[in-house]
Amino acid sequence: MATKIRLTRLGKKKQPTYRVVVMDSRKPRDGKYIEQLGIYDPRQNPSLIKIDNERALHWLRTGAQPTERAQKLLEISGAWTQFKVEKGEIHTVGDDKAEESVEVVAEVVADETAEDVVDESVEVVAEVVAEETVEEVIEDAAEEDAVDRSDKS
Repeated sequence: MATKIRLTRLGKKKQPTYRVVVMDSRKPRDGKYIEQLGIYDPRQNPSLIKIDNERALHWLRTGAQPTERAQKLLEISGAWTQFKVEKGEIHTVGDDKAEESVEVVAEVVADETAEDVVDESVEVVAEVVAEETVEEVIEDAAEEDAVDRSDKS
């Protein structure tokens, strides 16, 4: 049996509310359904979306195909993303391969950062030493100048 996750309409004229249901794809829109997964009320601000993600995942795993609107609602509830992660179409940070590549990148960045820090430290030390040397030379020259003036007097 080809199952679909889709919406059935409830409510009065011009006041729709919907059920998110699993039903045989050959049944009419508001026909008999297999299971109700949740509700969707677009008239509230913000829209009310309540979906049982566990049951939705169960039906997605068994092959139920959502309609476009039902898929949007499943994305909002998080069930669609979780299904895609389980299926392997979306990679998460917690993957083993991803962890290995993150460690390698972290090591490379740490090595480059360490080299940069060392280079910057050497430059800073060189500047400080140069400034101190210049200051000492100026002080020595000032002392010699002072001694020369006192000798002339």
